[in-house]
Amino acid sequence: MTTRPVVLIAEELSPATVEALGPDFEIRHCNGADREELLPAIADVDAILVRSATKVDAEALAAAKRLQVIARAGVGLDNVDVKAATQSGVMVVNAPTSNIVSAAELAVALMLAAARNISPAHAALKNGEWKRSKYTGIELYEKTVGIVGLGRIGVLVAQRLSAFGMEVIAYDPYVQAGRAAQMGVRLVDLDTLLAESDFMSVHLPKTPETLGLIGTEELAKAKPNLVLVNAARGGIVDEDALYAALKEGRIAGAGLDVFASEPCTDSPLFELENVVATPHLGASTDEAQEKAGIAVARSVRLALGGELVPDAVNVQGGVIAEDVRPGIPLVEKLGQVFTALAGGAAQSLDVEVRGEITEYDVKVLELAALKGAFADVVDETVSYVNAPLLAAERGTEVRLITEPDSPDHRNLITLRGTLADGSQVSVSGTLIGIAQRERIVEVNGFDVDIEPTQHLAILTYDDRPGVVGVMGRLLGEAQVNIAGMQVARDAKGGAALVALSVDSAIPAETVAEIEQEIDAHSLVTVDLA
Repeated sequence: MTTRPVVLIAEELSPATVEALGPDFEIRHCNGADREELLPAIADVDAILVRSATKVDAEALAAAKRLQVIARAGVGLDNVDVKAATQSGVMVVNAPTSNIVSAAELAVALMLAAARNISPAHAALKNGEWKRSKYTGIELYEKTVGIVGLGRIGVLVAQRLSAFGMEVIAYDPYVQAGRAAQMGVRLVDLDTLLAESDFMSVHLPKTPETLGLIGTEELAKAKPNLVLVNAARGGIVDEDALYAALKEGRIAGAGLDVFASEPCTDSPLFELENVVATPHLGASTDEAQEKAGIAVARSVRLALGGELVPDAVNVQGGVIAEDVRPGIPLVEKLGQVFTALAGGAAQSLDVEVRGEITEYDVKVLELAALKGAFADVVDETVSYVNAPLLAAERGTEVRLITEPDSPDHRNLITLRGTLADGSQVSVSGTLIGIAQRERIVEVNGFDVDIEPTQHLAILTYDDRPGVVGVMGRLLGEAQVNIAGMQVARDAKGGAALVALSVDSAIPAETVAEIEQEIDAHSLVTVDLA
């Protein structure tokens, strides 16, 4: 009886999340914020879905013996130890585009609220006070807005504020001026943005470089009528510097959704009437939560199905082209065959990709090669996540080489490596026909054509009559059926190679008998996953 993979939902998620997972998984629930409940619950699960309250750290990963995927239904990963997950071979996925519309709309809402004094006017009215003249605001129309960070959310904010009739300028050192111009945005440096902006909206990730980016010196360059909005990450705007600038009237107002330390319920900024603040609501819409849940559910399905996931944050590769995808399982098998031929980890490994697929990003094929190559080298589970780390730890230098010219095959993938003694090992494969059938077409310089079935054997010997008959007899006596065979040689009477696919594993004693009777130079067996 096949056991279904177990998915642990550690926080409240949209019902659509479970629907997107489908019937192929056993679904469990726990309160991930409660460590005493989380640690035993995570012990035997294959995937865990969290939001922001569940901390998946080194302690949790050590308790999770079967864990393959951590799925964060949202964008931020402050509660996930990505480094420890990578070392454990656990994929970390998030939903990077699920909340971008919600976050952009909140940034605009905060800007409007700050411009029109909505928060203090609302509080006064609820307190029985009618203060129309005190809370006179300003229009956005024909004002200049500076966008700090022209990423996905920054672009959405720029588009929406353009519709208000605003002039949009932006600071982002990683965006080309031509791309910004296509959106009607003028790129400037940060000092220029501060000097020209009437409104300013921050949309940067929190990194060592961006922490405290907007501080005392920067705010001193701003117009006194500046309204600053931060709905990105707390700490990018120095809160002490912002408080002083607002208190002293050096800038006009602020709209804040994020804070350096959260939850934040006691800040001097909250005492100021020219500050409108919300408790990190950027992703808090029904639509964003549903999108996030569905996105990570799909990622979990892909990951537990053994496929790469475009939204995996700790896997190199990115989006996989449809023309590249069929080659992934073939290359994993080539990696296993390579290691069997090499007898262990190689000092260097070149993954050579030739043909039409080099038009696409084929980084995933390097990962697949490493995953296969180390599957039988280490005791731990090898994944797309930790395979590069395992190679680095064992001193294996890896190169991905691409060449559009492929004389003999539409596409050809070769794994070629150098061993500690200086010898070389190579194995090549391709996909043939409309059905994209897998074929091994070269082994150590010998041309072959054999399907990489579950059980393979590759042996070399001196070319002479009768060898194939001896192998057939011994395999027959062991009740091992030959499914396919290829014989190749470099010259008559020279070195010869036989590649066999068989229906069952060859017993060790039969391997020893074959080696002895035909005086084989080498005989390796491979059991492909």
